[in-house]
Amino acid sequence: MMALFTKRGLTFQSASRCCGMIGSCKSLSFSNNEFPNQDGEAVSFSHGVNQEYLGKSEGVRQEVDKVCQILESGSWGPSLENALSMCDEKHHSELIIGVLRRLKDVDQALNYFRWVEKKTDQAHVPEAYNMLLMVIARSKRFVQVELILEEMGLAGYGPSNSTCIQLVSSYVKTQKLKEGFDFIQTMRKLKFRPAFSAYTTLIGALSAVNEADLMQALFLQMQELGYEVSVHLFTTLVRVFAREGQVDTALSLLDEMKRSSFDADIVLYNVCINCFGKVGKVDMAWKFFHEMKTNGFVPDEVTYTSMIDVLCKGHRLDEAVDLFEQMEQNRAVPCAYAYSTMIMGYGSAGKFDEAYKLLERQRLKGSIPSVISYNCLLTCLGKKGKIDDALRIFEEMKKDAAPNLTTYNILIDMLCRAGKFMAALEIRDAMKSSGLFPNVLTVNIMIDRLCKAQKLDEACSIFEEMDHKLCMPNAMTFCSLIDGLGRHGRVDDAYRLYEQMLDSDRIPDAVVYTSLIKNFFRSGRKEDGHKIYKEMVSRGVAPDLFLLNTYMDCVFKAGETEKGRALFQEIEAQGFTPDVRSYSILLHGLIKAGFARETYEIFYAMKERGCILDTLAYNTVIDGFCKSGKVNKAYQLLEEMKVSGLEPTVVTYGSVIDGLAKIDRLDEAYMLFEEAKSKGVELNVVIYSSLVDGFGKVGRIDEAYLIMEELMQKGISPNVYTWNCLLDALVRAEEIDEALVCFNSMKSLNCSPNSITYSILINGLCRVQKFNKAFVFWQEMQKQGLKPNLITYTTMISGLAKAGNIVEADRLFERFKTNGGVPDSACYNTMIEGLSMSNRAMEAYQLFEETRLRGCNIYTKTCIVLLDSLHKAECLEQAAIVGAVLRETAKAQHASRSL
Repeated sequence: MMALFTKRGLTFQSASRCCGMIGSCKSLSFSNNEFPNQDGEAVSFSHGVNQEYLGKSEGVRQEVDKVCQILESGSWGPSLENALSMCDEKHHSELIIGVLRRLKDVDQALNYFRWVEKKTDQAHVPEAYNMLLMVIARSKRFVQVELILEEMGLAGYGPSNSTCIQLVSSYVKTQKLKEGFDFIQTMRKLKFRPAFSAYTTLIGALSAVNEADLMQALFLQMQELGYEVSVHLFTTLVRVFAREGQVDTALSLLDEMKRSSFDADIVLYNVCINCFGKVGKVDMAWKFFHEMKTNGFVPDEVTYTSMIDVLCKGHRLDEAVDLFEQMEQNRAVPCAYAYSTMIMGYGSAGKFDEAYKLLERQRLKGSIPSVISYNCLLTCLGKKGKIDDALRIFEEMKKDAAPNLTTYNILIDMLCRAGKFMAALEIRDAMKSSGLFPNVLTVNIMIDRLCKAQKLDEACSIFEEMDHKLCMPNAMTFCSLIDGLGRHGRVDDAYRLYEQMLDSDRIPDAVVYTSLIKNFFRSGRKEDGHKIYKEMVSRGVAPDLFLLNTYMDCVFKAGETEKGRALFQEIEAQGFTPDVRSYSILLHGLIKAGFARETYEIFYAMKERGCILDTLAYNTVIDGFCKSGKVNKAYQLLEEMKVSGLEPTVVTYGSVIDGLAKIDRLDEAYMLFEEAKSKGVELNVVIYSSLVDGFGKVGRIDEAYLIMEELMQKGISPNVYTWNCLLDALVRAEEIDEALVCFNSMKSLNCSPNSITYSILINGLCRVQKFNKAFVFWQEMQKQGLKPNLITYTTMISGLAKAGNIVEADRLFERFKTNGGVPDSACYNTMIEGLSMSNRAMEAYQLFEETRLRGCNIYTKTCIVLLDSLHKAECLEQAAIVGAVLRETAKAQHASRSL
């Protein structure tokens, strides 16, 4: 640290210099009414004014004026330093302190402070340092604070209590609470003693933002320093820890308070009842309520209201009613707030008749129900969907209380949720007629609900109608509309609104950027999604973990596996700890990309890092292993999941059952199926379909039928995939008549066949040479507007050709190619044979050449049939070419057999 002083021009050259400096410090440590005499003793001049001192004080004031005029004449630089040097004033401690007290510009104060050090080659006195810190506190520029504290520490003195309190207050006013905490820690590191009020001020500010851990650290420091903590301070800490759900810590603080012989007051009891109750500890709240009565405290309105509220929210309405009755018996004047709380309790429980009676009872007791009571009741009616009742109560309330903005917002929200937007607009107009104007919350409610109802034009209209003089859109307004537009595909409109947000000098937060990125990717515009992320970074907006997770999910779904990996690393680079969702996205993305082995390693690395695995994480990995054929590992994870106390869901069972069925381990799949049913898991059509498909593919048709029958008995409707699995099984077994019966059943149960359904039947009919029936299904398929796939075309072309309907087969073949289809070898060979047998030798030959040109194989049988047709048509030149190809094919086959 001595290097620091040297750099600042504060080289301590001798012990005498230090002693002189400390002596000068002492000379300034007296109160405003005292002055040191020659012996260093304090002489009071409060009753007899010392003329010599007054004259000296006036002289110092003139010197301060002179120096300040120079400092305020321009920016710091050589000319200003020269002006200070030419000034004939000696820069003594009183002058330095006076100048610093007058300066408002912290940079000018620091420059002057350092210039004096160099000029006088002496260290500053404590009061000068304290005054410099006060300038920093006033300007709220805290960058230099730690450096100044370190210099003071080396000089052997620290900031005064008033300076410490002023600095902490400045940190609090600028909401730099973490920096304020660090300031206190720096003082402790330098062995300074922060002021009592500095601690209490900062603890109070931290309690407002629920920074429980920082508060506790400061509280412990106060105890270490010997400060006497009060019940109020204990109450502040208990409130925050209880509110945050850290019940054990809150209780340990209460125990410590008792050990320290502090007596709890009614405020502490009320805080405990309220906070412990709100985190679900109803019995504990009851305990504090009874304890306070035992200790001689009479519950006040806050006590009763808090306890009634806790009981109502804990679904213990009967106890709440009993307590409310007790309160009423002991009170001459009704407590309006307790009535509102009890009305809210009845409403939340759906007991509206009791709530109405309580309103009437309040009136009879001479207490007019307030707007709060009515708002509570309207809120509950809205949540229960009782809109007509709510509108009736709204009319009744006007007799007792004038509706306020909250009232109208509750009604507008209720009507918008029910899709009654015209009625909501009427309420908004009624609000204006009553002299109230919609606030930003009103607008946000309407825009959010309209967007969710896909009424985007109406939402945009409300946004554009906003009177910016009376109601300015806030970040939530923009965010709701940007997200609504983006989610419904209007990403360009969403981006224009984002630009409008920037033009209005509002800085979009991570929520807005998350919405834009997600919706651009969802619309297939991944490059624009990447640009949005880069733009966010360039604007200095810090991403949160939710944004990074969403971006990574979008990137993986877009097939950019390496970019997805990089984003997972970015999460840690940004200082976040990947959560379960981060890992689940990474695992799902890698599994989809075929990196099953790697995902297994990541999964266990995740466990080793202490990440608490949830059902989603297990399901992701289990599904991935099943799809990549690693069913044994998936089965192991299913068992591990059960051991760890997590109940497998329908997704878990579905993945493993499907995986086992696909590798013909059907008995194990069926056992797991029965296990899921025995555990009460609601099985879905996907699981039943997996078993139907599995049993059908191995020819176990009866079992496939039984599964199908059970499915329908459960009241679950088979989907098109289920029917296709059964039809495919019947076609494989050449039970085509049974397949046709199933097809009719499928249609009678209102399950529309798709192109795969028709393809299965056409293929089955062609296999049993029912070509004409297959062609009927082909035509029906066309009428339904279904597009045939390659297999359907190939099957139908082959069937028509084999049936001798070569004209229709040729027409279908040409249509297939015109529609962009690429025939395979089987399709080409079938057509060549069909044309050859229909005495269309040259057309067959042209197709033969096309087949060779496309690199498709030509079968030996096809060459023989074509060769015979060409000879009959006396196309000898073409026959010679086909013969040569036939010989080459024969040689190749012979060589292959020899090898």
